[in-house]
Amino acid sequence: MPKLSAGILLYHFCDQILEVFLVHPGGPFWAKKDAGAWSIPKGEYDMGEDSLLAARREFKEETGHDPDGNFIPLLPSKQKSGKIIQAWALEGEADPIAIVSNTFTLEWPPRSGRQQEFPEIDRAGWFTMEQARGKIAPGQLGFLQELETLLQTNR
Repeated sequence: MPKLSAGILLYHFCDQILEVFLVHPGGPFWAKKDAGAWSIPKGEYDMGEDSLLAARREFKEETGHDPDGNFIPLLPSKQKSGKIIQAWALEGEADPIAIVSNTFTLEWPPRSGRQQEFPEIDRAGWFTMEQARGKIAPGQLGFLQELETLLQTNR
């Protein structure tokens, strides 16, 4: 059974320019990675769990913001790892400076026996679609493309 993940692609218009809200994973493995490392706020959920509720929970856990509004379902994306991400687009606001992320514990440095705590998300930001295409993990590019198509169709 593949792992399941759910997330929210938050978007807004700044001076009529479409921007999306992306997050950067925390921890030592991601510290020096930028291009292709950013993501929509998302997290795993169990089969049988409501995926939209999971997406909202994960968004809040990773950012401290509680998303609400008109959630637009996007097509699921199967990752190279086999994980399936279900995502929703949502027009809204979140302050990237004010994110408050949950944490995880990791032995660091490796084989040191020392446990350290790291934020699941170490930063967030609003990006134009062009910027976002260079930042987002390749397996999530489809969400950006679908959002653009949906918004062009509905304008």
